Amino acid sequence: MLGRLLAEWGETPAGCRGETPAGCLFLLPLWHPVLVAEQIGTLAAIAKGRFIMQCGLGYGEARFAAMGRLFEEALDIVRRLLAGETVSSSRRFHVAEASLALRPAEPVEVWIGASAPPAIDRAARLAEGWIASPGLTPAEARAQADLHRECCAAYGRQPTAIALRRDIYVAQSSSEVQAVLQQAVSRGYRGIPAEALVAGSVDEVAERFRTFAELGYTDISCVISARISRRSWAPSSGWRRCARRWPKR
Repeated sequence: MLGRLLAEWGETPAGCRGETPAGCLFLLPLWHPVLVAEQIGTLAAIAKGRFIMQCGLGYGEARFAAMGRLFEEALDIVRRLLAGETVSSSRRFHVAEASLALRPAEPVEVWIGASAPPAIDRAARLAEGWIASPGLTPAEARAQADLHRECCAAYGRQPTAIALRRDIYVAQSSSEVQAVLQQAVSRGYRGIPAEALVAGSVDEVAERFRTFAELGYTDISCVISARISRRSWAPSSGWRRCARRWPKR
């Protein structure tokens, strides 16, 4: 399906700033790294321009403890295969002289989703970009962005992206949005606190985005709905994924 979408993935739409990268998301330890590398290598070869591999461990302390080492091993194998190496490994993942037929024309960026301090440190050490959780309050988003910058500085690395995930509702007026927001919060929308949700008119949502840019975030990865309906604040076929990159100053 993603391959078919990439066939139609054109230039940046008129009126939008920056570029339109393509990418995909993996809970990396749950996949064999050779399969991941084959899928990414094929998709990145089809894509025009930047291709981003987003990955993470999932959620919960038990999963973090069980799969942290698997994550790093898998990422190492994927990167080596995408770089054109013939890879063998006898660690947790058994690989015998694997190589890729299709490889990307330019290096694939790796963005790691992380929220716990050790995971943010891992993202700073291993990845070109870091993705913050959609449930962070503004204060938490600031604190975690500061921690990520400190970790990057400790490793002598400059990230290409500091991304924040956000669930967004856009409507024609702020009064309508308040009713929708109150309904969503009363139902415990995805366990996300009200102050972590972004809702309002186009101008109000844009202003919220600017505050995240001031905190150092370069990208916003969104679940967004422009339908004017109180029932639209829920994952459904009417929602789509999008990303917004702030222009460099």
